[in-house]
Amino acid sequence: MVKSASGYICQVCGFSSFNWFGRCPQCQEWGALVEEEISFSEAAMEKTRDIIPQSLKGGETEEYKRITTGIRELDRTLGGGAVKGSVVLLGGDPGIGKSTLLLQTAGLASQKNVKCLYICGEESIAQTRLRAERINALSDRVELISETSLEPIIKCITKHRPQLVVVDSIQVLYSNALTSAPGTVGQVRYCSSQLVRLAKVNNIVFFIVGHITKSGMIAGPKVVEHLVDTVLYFEGGRQHAYRIVRAVKNRFGSTDEIAIFNMTEKGLLEIENPSELFISERRSDISGSVVVSCMEGSRPILIEIQALVSPSYGVPKRRATGFDVNRLMLLIAVLEKRCGFLFNSQDVFINIAGGVKINETAADLAVCLALVSALKDIPIRQESIFIGEVGLGGEVRSVTNPKRRLSESVRLGFTTAFVPAGNSNDVSIKGIETVKVKSIQDVIDKLF
Repeated sequence: MVKSASGYICQVCGFSSFNWFGRCPQCQEWGALVEEEISFSEAAMEKTRDIIPQSLKGGETEEYKRITTGIRELDRTLGGGAVKGSVVLLGGDPGIGKSTLLLQTAGLASQKNVKCLYICGEESIAQTRLRAERINALSDRVELISETSLEPIIKCITKHRPQLVVVDSIQVLYSNALTSAPGTVGQVRYCSSQLVRLAKVNNIVFFIVGHITKSGMIAGPKVVEHLVDTVLYFEGGRQHAYRIVRAVKNRFGSTDEIAIFNMTEKGLLEIENPSELFISERRSDISGSVVVSCMEGSRPILIEIQALVSPSYGVPKRRATGFDVNRLMLLIAVLEKRCGFLFNSQDVFINIAGGVKINETAADLAVCLALVSALKDIPIRQESIFIGEVGLGGEVRSVTNPKRRLSESVRLGFTTAFVPAGNSNDVSIKGIETVKVKSIQDVIDKLF
């Protein structure tokens, strides 16, 4: 016997309730609760099967086989290639290049004798072919279907047995097993779970495109991200020529790896030397410009931090692009309390050049010096680089992988590095002078 009931589910966070709310109690989004029918079968619940547990120590471990996508930047982000039977979720702003990247991936992978299937749910086959021709991704081994119903898609995949499948996008798919509209939480959750099961059973690599909400999260409940093996996000808006793909979840590789591309009329082109790119337009005659060496996954990248401090004519503003604004306010408070610099009548702006987002605290020292340089209007020596986390007491704390950071700095011509005193014993790089610092005041006394 099949029983059904209706409830209201938030399309942003997945909150469910039997009562309707104009505003979601969990995510505070207005008008996000939509009525959906929920059905379950008692007969299906009664069917059980015997499960035999296995010892964690016993048995043989399976070595995962990977498929090379043909794009080295994407392969590194995935941990060396796409693992067979894995599901990769790719999210990003509309028009940022999700479909372009995956169409290029299918075209290049097919050149390595990988049978690919591209499911274009949002475009017709003719439109997809036109885009593939523009980016030179045409291939006889890439097959196309334009379908949004889940059941025919599963039947087609089971029959033709492709090795790599691209679903563009998960929000337009729907299943006849549910009565709710495409894109609702129930449909997205059910279709995702069926595709994950199909990938595991048939050992197929799935790339799934996911739309994002106004807050920058992939549309639908978080359970979709929990279901898949890898989650990739596009960073940087469409106004930037450079596109950054970051891995925020990866069951078969390290997280926080990034891939950097240049968007052109021929598609996305790989950037092999991002450090040189991000600091190539830096000026030496202006204040507030500081370079930091950040670790993005397994590789160091030199990034320019720009600061602007100007008199405020009202309530002082604090703005940050590519940097956590709450972290910025904390560092301003440290400079005021521990070093005596006053920002209470100044507007403060921080910008990370190139559209990069910095998540690690090793950039604290560089941000503080950029603020002081902008406040005093004194440029900092161009050949210097700064690495360190700043604590609430004004102390400079040690960071991870100091040798890798400094090796990249030497390669790009930097001659002086200000490093935490706690890392001084771990750093011995030829070609660069390391200056040990214990507090932010030590650095300011040496520079200003």
